[in-house]
Amino acid sequence: MRPGLNQSIRLGQELKINPRLYQAMDMLYMPLLDLQQHLKQELLVNPFLELSEDEEEELSESQDEEGDDHESDTESDADADSGDLDIDTLGEEPIAEDVVEKTPDDEVDWEEILLEGFDSPGGMREEHEQSEQYEAVTVSTTNLDDHLRDQLQMLDLGPRQMALAEEFVGNIGDDGYLSATLDDILLGINASIEQAAEAAGRDSDDLPFYTMPEAEAMLDVIQRLDPPGIGARDLRECLLLQLREKEMSGSLAERLVRDFFDELVAHRWSDVAKRTGVTPLEVQQAADVLSRLSPKPGTAVSSGQNNYVMPDLIVEKVSGEYLVFTNDGNLPRLRLSKIYQDIARDKKKFDAENKEFISNKLNSAQWLIQAIEQRRQTMLKVMHFIVDRQREFFEKGVQFLKPLTLREVADVIGMHESTVSRVTNEKYAQTPRGVLPLKYFFSSGLATVDGEDVSARGIKATIEKLVADEDPKDPLTDQAIVEILEKTDGIKIARRTVAKYRDQLHVLSARMRKRV
Repeated sequence: MRPGLNQSIRLGQELKINPRLYQAMDMLYMPLLDLQQHLKQELLVNPFLELSEDEEEELSESQDEEGDDHESDTESDADADSGDLDIDTLGEEPIAEDVVEKTPDDEVDWEEILLEGFDSPGGMREEHEQSEQYEAVTVSTTNLDDHLRDQLQMLDLGPRQMALAEEFVGNIGDDGYLSATLDDILLGINASIEQAAEAAGRDSDDLPFYTMPEAEAMLDVIQRLDPPGIGARDLRECLLLQLREKEMSGSLAERLVRDFFDELVAHRWSDVAKRTGVTPLEVQQAADVLSRLSPKPGTAVSSGQNNYVMPDLIVEKVSGEYLVFTNDGNLPRLRLSKIYQDIARDKKKFDAENKEFISNKLNSAQWLIQAIEQRRQTMLKVMHFIVDRQREFFEKGVQFLKPLTLREVADVIGMHESTVSRVTNEKYAQTPRGVLPLKYFFSSGLATVDGEDVSARGIKATIEKLVADEDPKDPLTDQAIVEILEKTDGIKIARRTVAKYRDQLHVLSARMRKRV
């Protein structure tokens, strides 16, 4: 068969998602703060959207009570049909004039703006730029690098020492540990010296390279800075530096770290006691001193960006019933601009291109208002079901949290599982039990002897309580916890599952928890 090009016609079907559906899914996914920013951006790019002020709404209500014939176009925005709008379908009814009269100098030629754009002489771009308001944003406080440099400035260091100190500070991580070896630090700073000499045209034979004694001396300077333990190369050195700062050199605690670090990690108190000639109780008391030291000293100073949580939903108990509200008081309340709708009704002033632009912007504004309401209703449906399902949790505590999956919620509210996932992702609810992420209420479950289901999160809370109430001299083993759960709560659980939950709770094994 000879190769060649040919044409053919094929009839087929493809499933394509409307771009607006993508936007709707993104809005479901957005937390409250992100949604606020998104709506503010839409206000800037879509002229048919405007803020609905409380004063204007009250004035509109008072006008309705006085018997005005017309209705505000914005009152019917949320109930409008979800289909695309066309400019030709707009009604010819006039819209009421503003109640407050404006002088000719204060009036804005909206028709000129719509026809010629915001760059026209009568446009609002310059006015907007002059009156633009910026939101206050959180700023990071002094970080670890700044904290160390401030201390170095107060030391009597020459320019050569200060340059080496800067190299050390740049290699200290947020946890306070030195992330590079002394050889690597010397290699890096000496390479910088060599590059500077090449740029200046100097011979590299007599360059003032840094030496290892200088690096070791500077390391000692860095390790004496605040916080104690800074600049350590491993956990052992970090603990020793903190003990030196506490003037505990030569103590049993320092000896444990210096000579018996492996035994200390394994909690082998008896072995250490035999080799040091002290009692196991004294060894354990020295280990308790070490447990109060910081394994990551840099975190006491390092401060990343503050992440504030704003709950999207509020659950309150009123007269014995749990009520759900949306926390959307700070969201911009949008409506269709009456002025732009009035201008857009005069179809004779626009050509085909402008008419298409106006129709698209009007459809987009209408859809956005509907999408906000749909997002609100969806979140309320999900949270109402969660409150009904987890009522015992709100009444009695985490031990009574029931197992719940996204599929269960989706089946009840009649939505897809992925939609429920987007609604619950990165969303928080303010409840009588605290501010909790919606994902907190979803967990797998285990069966009891009575046939009921128990949440895995509730089992973890029960295990944590059992360990907190145990006898320190005779801690509960994983098998003992299995037997207690089956006897008292009727929960059938494997020993390896208890071990897994215990690890997730950062609870040590029974041998490691045992006190002398």
